[in-house]
Amino acid sequence: MSIEKVLIVGAGYVGTSIAVLLSQKHEVLVVDQDIERVEMLLNFESPVTDSLISEYFAEKSLNINAEKSISKSINNFDIAILALPTNYNPDTNYFDTSIIEQVISEIYEFNSNIPIIIKSTVPIGFTKKIQGQYPKNKIIFSPEFLREGHALYDNLYPSRIVIGDKGAIGKLFGDLLYAFAKNNPDILFMESSEAEAVKLFANTYLATRVTFFNELDSFCLNQNLCTKSVINGISSDPRIGNGYNNPSFGYGGYCLPKDTKQLLANFESIPQGIFTAVVDGNTKRKQFVADQVLSLKPKVLGIYRLTMKEGSDNFRESAIFDVIKIIKSKGTKIYIYEPLIGGDKFDGFKILQSLEEFKASCELILANRMHEDIIDISEKVFTRDIFGEN
Repeated sequence: MSIEKVLIVGAGYVGTSIAVLLSQKHEVLVVDQDIERVEMLLNFESPVTDSLISEYFAEKSLNINAEKSISKSINNFDIAILALPTNYNPDTNYFDTSIIEQVISEIYEFNSNIPIIIKSTVPIGFTKKIQGQYPKNKIIFSPEFLREGHALYDNLYPSRIVIGDKGAIGKLFGDLLYAFAKNNPDILFMESSEAEAVKLFANTYLATRVTFFNELDSFCLNQNLCTKSVINGISSDPRIGNGYNNPSFGYGGYCLPKDTKQLLANFESIPQGIFTAVVDGNTKRKQFVADQVLSLKPKVLGIYRLTMKEGSDNFRESAIFDVIKIIKSKGTKIYIYEPLIGGDKFDGFKILQSLEEFKASCELILANRMHEDIIDISEKVFTRDIFGEN
């Protein structure tokens, strides 16, 4: 079997980056219900904020087509890759995998033989369960390890390629990704549930590290110590290193909050203590930050940007939201500056479109990260971005 035509369902960061990667040598069809994303892909524009993806659309010859729904046009495709959202459901304590299950059913209505690769993050054991429903088909889980804003780069220079299958299809897909990698990464073949565990434990480790340095920062603030000095002294140990050691208002974004909770749910009756502490610690960190801001008694608090990361257009699950809600509950007047939001209201908060008006109107400014926009008023900026990396 060879792979010539690839179906990708989902045009977010994962789906778009894989589509751009593979379409350099293969015919790729992207399916997404969002008509705006489909039209952007058809016009060779990136539907996500990623400078390298935009560069490839502008400069490379890419064989990409896009549609709004799955149809009989996938009859002769060789492989399908699912890059769909799996939001965490607090009522069930599990990811909502209904979209994946629905799409798998739709794909097999038109192409009963196509192997399916799941790139969406799922509970441990999900792929084995869904494979049992389609015993004549091949369904594989292969986790992604991508950063928002750097998704294509991370596909070109992957830290490793993990394939939840030890058979011929798994090897074929591993070779497909490896052919585009520029750094000769290891390809790790394992069972599907083991690959699912790799994804959840990897993200939970990162969340644990974020929480550790955030709590270190909380201690330093409380004891009037220099956080940067303490972190530099600790991170100079090569066993610890510098990654994920920059304090923040708490871990957030699309992956870490839901993945840590899903891993915690997967433990069920298995003894553990660290993962409960990480989830609780993140909540306590946001309360601590809010208390620090409230102790300064600002009459008007400004929020500079809602996005979690530089170069991202995403503020889903941004930790700053929880901090804002706590502060708002105490009656503090809040203005937000976020160029990605049109209009003058968002979620009940007043949006100021003018940066200069924003800076002049706010007595204290809360910022996920320090930025050149507000460096001139740094004396009234509250941020925990010690190293300028958030």
